[in-house]
Amino acid sequence: MGQLSERSAGTAWERLRRLPVWLAPTLLTLAVTGTGLGSAQLWRDELATWSAATRSPGDLVRLAGTIDAATGPYYLLMHVWTTVVGDSTIALRIPAVVAMTVAAGLLAVLGARLVDRRAGLFAGLLFAVLPGTSRYGQEARPYALATMLAVLATVLLVTALRRPSWARWAGYAVAVAALGLIHLIALTVLAAHALVVLIAWWRGPAEAGVTSPDRPTASPDRVAASRERPTLSPNHLTASRDRPAVERDRRVWRWLVAVLPAALLAGPLLLKARTQQSRQLNWVHLARLDDLTALPGGVAQSSVVGGLLVGVAALGAARLGRRALLPVSAVLLPVLLLFAAGTVVPLWVPRYLVFVVPFACLLAGAALAAVTAPAAVVVVVLAALLGLPDQTALRRTHEWPRSAPVDYAGAARVIADGQRPGDAVVYSPRHSWLFLDLGIDYHLDDPPRDVLVTEDEVRRGDLWAAECPQPAQCLAGTTRVWLVVAGRHAEPLAAVPGAKGDALRTDFTVTQVWQRPGLTVALLTGR
Repeated sequence: MGQLSERSAGTAWERLRRLPVWLAPTLLTLAVTGTGLGSAQLWRDELATWSAATRSPGDLVRLAGTIDAATGPYYLLMHVWTTVVGDSTIALRIPAVVAMTVAAGLLAVLGARLVDRRAGLFAGLLFAVLPGTSRYGQEARPYALATMLAVLATVLLVTALRRPSWARWAGYAVAVAALGLIHLIALTVLAAHALVVLIAWWRGPAEAGVTSPDRPTASPDRVAASRERPTLSPNHLTASRDRPAVERDRRVWRWLVAVLPAALLAGPLLLKARTQQSRQLNWVHLARLDDLTALPGGVAQSSVVGGLLVGVAALGAARLGRRALLPVSAVLLPVLLLFAAGTVVPLWVPRYLVFVVPFACLLAGAALAAVTAPAAVVVVVLAALLGLPDQTALRRTHEWPRSAPVDYAGAARVIADGQRPGDAVVYSPRHSWLFLDLGIDYHLDDPPRDVLVTEDEVRRGDLWAAECPQPAQCLAGTTRVWLVVAGRHAEPLAAVPGAKGDALRTDFTVTQVWQRPGLTVALLTGR
């Protein structure tokens, strides 16, 4: 019976080997990330994407000049997308699903080229079942696209180093430039690329770990034929020795030329984003050492699965030796660079490093390739089962912690059910990363008049609207107000600070209060 099972497993593996190495990881990633795609409502960051993507290109330029310049190219891409397919929750998230699906297939190809077919296959399958792949593959933000482009650029780099040509380097240049436009921090993967290029120039592609793992050795007939070749003159020998050195020099220069467009395009974005940092990242703290230990769980969206991935990846790195240079440096160098910068400037946000996860999976795939196929499948299934609670939770909410969701849709339904002509709405707080107004507006076809707004976010070129400096005057003549407050409050009027709260408490009384996760909705009527 055991022999029969082993024979069946071997037959299944042989059938799998006949398929393209990218096919199974691609299909599995598409199935996993597509499951429950619209279950969790848009969270605060996705609401910002929706707000930006539904503006005109001119308004997007003004937004980039005020805040979020680094994400401007992504917003423009999403503007084109939503113009064609609409702005439903699923429509907004489809580009991320496609990007993660393509990333899984490219990862399998990269693993097959750097290590072997089994390593690429198991790397792609492991990547597909990670909760982080679903989390960022179901989010209308640029992280999935950055992940795809980082892997694509690395595949093209390996191809160009093995078979150099201007056409291959041009493809690499386009991928790197797109990567910089989509996610500036993902350009730190170029540190790994630079290291590999320099070692390939200094010691040769074999020492850099980018030679083909399945390159056939010379047959006895070829060896004999080579011995029978006529002896070359000293000049020919000198030329043949010089040719590899010249080719290595060309690799370096071609790489430098290839990254130049990315520098020219991303440089202005970086300079502009630097001036906006105090607004864009005012919620981020300086990095600490314990942030590094929490990173695997953060990018994998599961501490247990993240720990498993790190452990198996370490085994794979030990097995690969010098062939581990590219994937190891593609994981460690971006992490260390962002951490070092984050100790000086508030930049450390784990999700900014999601693009390194495929390279950790590649190392893990190399470790799984060293064991039998059934044993490797068991590890992939174990990772899937360990991540199942997190997979389920992230399909309920994208907020963190997941025990504290914000139910914008529920609050909007309360207003829709009781709204009358002439009603107004007031938000507290207005200038918050919760984007209370965007959350309600997204879920209401005809929201109440935002009575305190003097200039909306589109006209301001911002993510927040400007409010009336004298709320009592702006509220005059209003008889019914829907008050939306962040958090749970038994007395929502008491939770509104400043002049806005004073005006509401003076002229209105609470008629009814509704509690929804993360929000309180109150109907106020004039005294």
